[in-house]
Amino acid sequence: MESGMMLPVARTRDEARLYLDLTPCACGEVDADWQHATGLLDGELVSVYDATCPNCDAEREYTFGLPEHETAAEFPNFGGPEPSQLIDPGRWMALADHLAGNLPADDPGTVTHALQFAAAAVAEVIKFIPPGETAVPADAFWTPEGRAAYEADPGRFHRTRLGITQQTYRTT
Repeated sequence: MESGMMLPVARTRDEARLYLDLTPCACGEVDADWQHATGLLDGELVSVYDATCPNCDAEREYTFGLPEHETAAEFPNFGGPEPSQLIDPGRWMALADHLAGNLPADDPGTVTHALQFAAAAVAEVIKFIPPGETAVPADAFWTPEGRAAYEADPGRFHRTRLGITQQTYRTT
């Protein structure tokens, strides 16, 4: 890594682990036994995650900057009021959709947990709306998956619709 390179900040451990779960190995494998450590890089405290891919034995390592202040909150705790630098709003929304769309009919505890997680993911999407604006701007979507989610239905990223979706997940 180049000296002085700005690392994306993992606002919390929950956010870092979710990012790792959403980022497959080059072979396509998503499962990994991630090990975590903190260390110094160019004099800055960083968070390092590493694992060996169980499918192809590739060594995987991700290094994240740490926030000035980690926000304490209930699980899942993805971070403070600032938007994610790891996961774009389209990927957050796709995660919420996946969780809310795959609820088991016979396990109320899992349903509650999944909807709590989905509501937290929608809250993360809302953080991408700039002050004074009514929707997530198109340039906030930096991944192919995120851009595809936005292009499929830009109206889903309007503050009012996001608020209704989040409230639905919280009260269902």
